Amino acid sequence: MKTALTIAGSDCSGGAGIQADLKTMTMNGVYGMSAITALTAQNTTGVTGIMEVPPDFLRQQLDMIFSDIRPDAVKIGMVSGGPLIEAIAQALTDWKAEHIVVDPVMVATSGSALMETEAVSVLKARLLPLADLVTPNIPEAEVLSGLTIRSRGDMEAAARAISQAHGCAVLVKGGHSVSDADDLLYADGQARWFPGKRIDNPNTHGTGCTLSSAIASNLAKGFTLEESIQRAKDYISGALSAMLDLGKGSGPMAHNFALRGIFAEEKESV
Repeated sequence: MKTALTIAGSDCSGGAGIQADLKTMTMNGVYGMSAITALTAQNTTGVTGIMEVPPDFLRQQLDMIFSDIRPDAVKIGMVSGGPLIEAIAQALTDWKAEHIVVDPVMVATSGSALMETEAVSVLKARLLPLADLVTPNIPEAEVLSGLTIRSRGDMEAAARAISQAHGCAVLVKGGHSVSDADDLLYADGQARWFPGKRIDNPNTHGTGCTLSSAIASNLAKGFTLEESIQRAKDYISGALSAMLDLGKGSGPMAHNFALRGIFAEEKESV
């Protein structure tokens, strides 16, 4: 079985972060592992607290993982502070990690800030140059590129700027009204649009975490970057279409929508 590692924060409500990543990796057919960067107190309505792990303890987690069950792909999500980013970058360099997908999580679906402002510059300097793919949404792409995005042409310009500055492929997610559910991949000097269907479901907590984890899972299994993105988008569409409705805010998706088997059966009512 192929393996994938998520380096991200914990979401105690289960819809995003480490919890969403591990669900996604399992449903996409790889063995999922996790190195936790921070604990959060959050639910579908917001984030009330973030407690970072010490950088040396994060490095210890990474060393233990790579020295025993080496990941075939790595997804990096919420990393709130510069020293943690430095620890991740050094560990991935030392272990010569492959198939690195960076989801630059800066703000939660609820609108809560998840990354310190000064950490963004460290992210750009240390982590993006190691990435095979970075997956910003439109607000994050504006921060990383320094450009304003109001159109599909703006999305292409921002993706090109990020890719050229850091030497990585860029997938700008269009789910913030500019291009409906269409995403733009800029890789090797070429742009490709991935059409998506708009699903009328307000429960989108953790979509970015889920997409990047699904892409990493498929890269781990040997699919090309474009194949991995398309498979990940198809998976998210299925999870959203299942119309799970939990919580008082923007709820989680049904990560297990395609789960079948005796252990997933529900108890029959009498």
